[in-house]
Amino acid sequence: MSGIFSFSGDEEFFNGGSMYLSTGSCSGVYLPPRKRLRVAAPSLYSSFNQKQTSIEVLPDECLFEILRRLPSGKERSACACVSKHWLNTLTSIKANESLQEVESEGFLSRSLEGNKATDLRLAAISVGTSSRGGLGKLQIRGSGFESRVTDAGIESIAYGCPSLKSLSLWNLPAVSDKGLSEIARCCPMLERLDLSRCPGVTDKGLVAVAESCRNLNDLTIDSCSGVGNEGLRAVARGCSSLRSISLRSCPRVGDQGVAFLLAQAGSYLTKVKLQMVNVTGLSLAVLGHYGVAVTELVLSGLQGVNEKGFWVMGNAKGMKKLKSLSVTSCRGMTDVGVEAVGSGCPDLKHVSLNKCLLVSGKGLVSLAKSALALESLKLEECHRINHFGFLGFLMNCGEKLKAFSLVNCLGIQDLNSESHLTSTSSLRSLSVRCCPGFGDASLTFLGKFCHQLQDVELCGLNGVTDAGVLSLLQSNNVGLVKLNLNGCVNVSDNAVSAVSFSHGSTLESLSLDGCKNITDASLVTVSKNCYSVNDLDVSNTLVSDHGIKALASSPNHLNLQVLSLGGCSGITDKSKACIQKLGRTLLGLNIQRCGRISSSTVDSLLEQLWRCDILY
Repeated sequence: MSGIFSFSGDEEFFNGGSMYLSTGSCSGVYLPPRKRLRVAAPSLYSSFNQKQTSIEVLPDECLFEILRRLPSGKERSACACVSKHWLNTLTSIKANESLQEVESEGFLSRSLEGNKATDLRLAAISVGTSSRGGLGKLQIRGSGFESRVTDAGIESIAYGCPSLKSLSLWNLPAVSDKGLSEIARCCPMLERLDLSRCPGVTDKGLVAVAESCRNLNDLTIDSCSGVGNEGLRAVARGCSSLRSISLRSCPRVGDQGVAFLLAQAGSYLTKVKLQMVNVTGLSLAVLGHYGVAVTELVLSGLQGVNEKGFWVMGNAKGMKKLKSLSVTSCRGMTDVGVEAVGSGCPDLKHVSLNKCLLVSGKGLVSLAKSALALESLKLEECHRINHFGFLGFLMNCGEKLKAFSLVNCLGIQDLNSESHLTSTSSLRSLSVRCCPGFGDASLTFLGKFCHQLQDVELCGLNGVTDAGVLSLLQSNNVGLVKLNLNGCVNVSDNAVSAVSFSHGSTLESLSLDGCKNITDASLVTVSKNCYSVNDLDVSNTLVSDHGIKALASSPNHLNLQVLSLGGCSGITDKSKACIQKLGRTLLGLNIQRCGRISSSTVDSLLEQLWRCDILY
């Protein structure tokens, strides 16, 4: 088709100039030449209202036939800019209706959020990406009932993006089965689908996906009140490539759907997440028997599962490939369940127990004895675990244990242990946070037992002093790499000095945020002895300009990349030159709540340290 189209009006997108269309694909369409109207600027819109341009007189059927002959390049994109009507017509052309071959490999990804997520923008993406490799990944995060994404926008993506492989729809109440069904029909290459807070999507949409998208390997359904057991059964029957399933807060999902899915797909599913769904021990029993390929399992808020459910899951002996287990707020997880899982999953490496209030030290010791491949354990808000269970686990665990984390466990009490140790632990990472009963006595015991610690995190522990820190690290023979003492208000310069002397050559990260007794003396010893430190946090301490000067004049030429000084009232404008000197290597600087640093100094630092991300 040859000719020049000129159009003006309320729906005009194309600004100025002439727009030429390719003559190769529409040579059978003839439009007589028409002179451009001369109108004065003030009467532009009134002239439009009085008389339509000739191209708008074309019936939609004719316009459809013209546009579907255009190649998916500049011509089609240019036509989309003429008006919303042309854009909508273009997006209604399905891939199999276009007379031009569309090469689409799905190289591009797009993400829309909040007010930017609209049907019009989705239509533009549908047209614009077809000539640039095709859309492969799309994320849409709506704004609830104010969201402007409807089935029309989803359908435009379906028609124009047949190469789509990953689709995430979050918080879109106006999207229903209609839009999802078009995605399923037009995008058979879909591999990943994430539906979150889409109440308009029901089993019907999920059935359409299961019947058309045979390559689907990752399915996430979160807070979709319309999805139930029928949809899950359809997925189990139709999606033989499924490798990951995540179900969360879907009130219509129960044992009938979950158990059927796990029984059908257990031989090839590798990742299973069940969070706050209405299942019982039946589903866990099926999982324990048929989940032969499962390597990662997340269970959260399963109030209908009792102790027997976890016991059967472990003793079914089917999950021999399970490597990672995370259990949160499941009252059925007790000492019996922990022991059964440990003995039934010989390849278990990572365990996380959060708010499992019936798990005690006895269960931990049983886990240590049965799970010989265990490499890491994280315990959070498990208040029945006491001092003896904690130490008993460490003494009985296998040689492969590398990381242990204890968070907000109120049952831990600092007691002296007289145990005679015959071996040492291979533990490399120790994290204890917000456990008020944990103190120097526990650190002294760990110091005799753990000689290979490289990453130590002791946060919010009022019972820890300099003596405890020194006892923990005095027998360390591999060199400390990371030390975090945030919130340990009874730790002083003495501990920092001892650590810098013993581990200065290996220490890379030191965090002392909120340690009220830390002064410039700590920065002086760090500057003299710590050759490798690149991350230093002394926020909310007593350091001053003198300490910053010591860092800047370090004989070791510190290679600091992150420096945090937030809340240090002793630092003033006098430190500007020293901070600029340190800024040669800095990538991050925190000077928030430093009240004695003026705005002019901040402006100067922003100008001089342009490569550094500065918080002020």
